[in-house]
Amino acid sequence: MKSLYEVLRELDGNHCNVVHTVIDGPHFGAKALFSNGTLIWESPESPFFGQHISEAQTLQKTGTYSVDGERVFSEVVWHERHLVICGGGHVSIPVITMGLMLGFRVTVLEDRPKFANDAQRAGAAEVICNSFEAGLEQIPGDQDTFFVIVTRGHRYDKTCLEAIIKKEHAYIGMIGSKLRVKNVIEGLIENGADAEVLKEVHSPIGLAIGAETPEEIGVSIMAEIIQVKNERNRDSGYTKKLLRAIIDQEVDGGRKILTTIVSRKGSAPRGLGTKMLILPGGECVGTIGGGCVEADIFRKGMRMLLADTNEPQICKVDMTGQDAEEDGMVCGGVVDILLEVV
Repeated sequence: MKSLYEVLRELDGNHCNVVHTVIDGPHFGAKALFSNGTLIWESPESPFFGQHISEAQTLQKTGTYSVDGERVFSEVVWHERHLVICGGGHVSIPVITMGLMLGFRVTVLEDRPKFANDAQRAGAAEVICNSFEAGLEQIPGDQDTFFVIVTRGHRYDKTCLEAIIKKEHAYIGMIGSKLRVKNVIEGLIENGADAEVLKEVHSPIGLAIGAETPEEIGVSIMAEIIQVKNERNRDSGYTKKLLRAIIDQEVDGGRKILTTIVSRKGSAPRGLGTKMLILPGGECVGTIGGGCVEADIFRKGMRMLLADTNEPQICKVDMTGQDAEEDGMVCGGVVDILLEVV
């Protein structure tokens, strides 16, 4: 039987996928995965969710709920965010760099070998050096794909936008002056493009911060993408990097501790579902916010690794009051963090 994490890696991100975990009571630690309302995986040692399918099917938002008197954390699982940049010129390089810093998988389309090589050196996970038409044929798009059009000319912008508006997407942004953008969009409408989809295009691209240099323009573009991303509330802690680290036994092999924020009251550095994986060698994949909170959870996780038990635990971190303030916990909220052996 495949593990939960192996199944998660193969999921269709355009389905409504929800992981449920019992976080207290006699079934503490039991898990299940529902996809479009169908139970597709359950902890083999506990049929709790199989016995409460109708209740679990209704839980389709990330949060904490009660199922048959037991507290359950439900987490909607989305695809890893994908940043697709059309063009590998001077504006693209800071966008690539910041996209990687923010956890996006970055793909660059560029038809000039020199600029394609520049994008590769900047760290893009995938660089497609071909015509923009051919490159975009290789990008299916989905609800977590963010398209950035920063090509070198009007006709290339039009080519890219015409292909992209037919794909599923989370965001489309196109660089250019208002006149240039207006001409591109009017030309596409005359050719039968969907005017309603074109209304969603962010152009001129980026937040209006008076950006001038390529780096400043990159900041404005990524700031706008962050704004759109956070408005949609589609973050998921199950990144590809995290799943690889859990599944791959060669990555610091042995038991690992998965930590997840399952409850949050007041101000806290990260949201529900945020995860950090603690490896037996003391390294971590991901972050639950850094600072004293993360350091405390890391210590507890390392103690769990040394203990001869697989029992999960919930740790409450109170960032209010004088003691927390003296420790530098300035957020002022309370979070519950689930620690599990994986």
